[in-house]
Amino acid sequence: MLQRDQAIYASRPLRALQDVQSAAMLPELQRCAGRHGLLLCSAPQDRSPASPLLGHWVRMQVAGLRWQGDLDAAADEPLPFLDEAFDLLLLLHVFEGVPEPKGLVDEAMRVLAPGGMLMACGVHPRSLWAPWFYWRSRGCGLRLASPERLAGWLRGGGLLIERIRRLGQPWPSGEAHTWPGHMLGGGYVLTAHKPRRLVLPLRTREATQRRPVNVGLVPGARRHSAP
Repeated sequence: MLQRDQAIYASRPLRALQDVQSAAMLPELQRCAGRHGLLLCSAPQDRSPASPLLGHWVRMQVAGLRWQGDLDAAADEPLPFLDEAFDLLLLLHVFEGVPEPKGLVDEAMRVLAPGGMLMACGVHPRSLWAPWFYWRSRGCGLRLASPERLAGWLRGGGLLIERIRRLGQPWPSGEAHTWPGHMLGGGYVLTAHKPRRLVLPLRTREATQRRPVNVGLVPGARRHSAP
């Protein structure tokens, strides 16, 4: 029988679910190119994936009301980054631990560069995992965010939703090799990207040039002003 454990992200069922989600995201992550990626996560064991076309990762884990990792910051304040600083945002179960999911979505859209990709995963609130998740994490202040709601917030900010996938076992289990995708899967993966700005070329007017009037004159002849 499962026992309640506040270290829910170290539990066997969630580790198995995260393995399935990571495998599903890996092909797209390996094709993502850019200079900087931002990993926001809830689990201490989460690490940035291998992305050969991405230059550098920044990792931050939410713990209560603080961000920890490469930078330390308050979780209920804006992310400590400039606008459009990252080409890739990877959000691993982070909406389950932040104080205000909508605020994090707004910040994610702010720091994502045009043309950049955002990928998020979590436990689906409309699944058989939800009762287990709340029972197992009781006292931790964790909550589940619907991928459809996240997608609505992202669309409202101008991002394009590529797809939302249901993954994993329909019920909490430690088996990662089965049920990679299922309509009743306990987890989800959301993929979105930020459109590039359209740059419309300006129509330039051709400069008018004065041309010498030489109609009717042979080469080398000059027109005289008087006879």
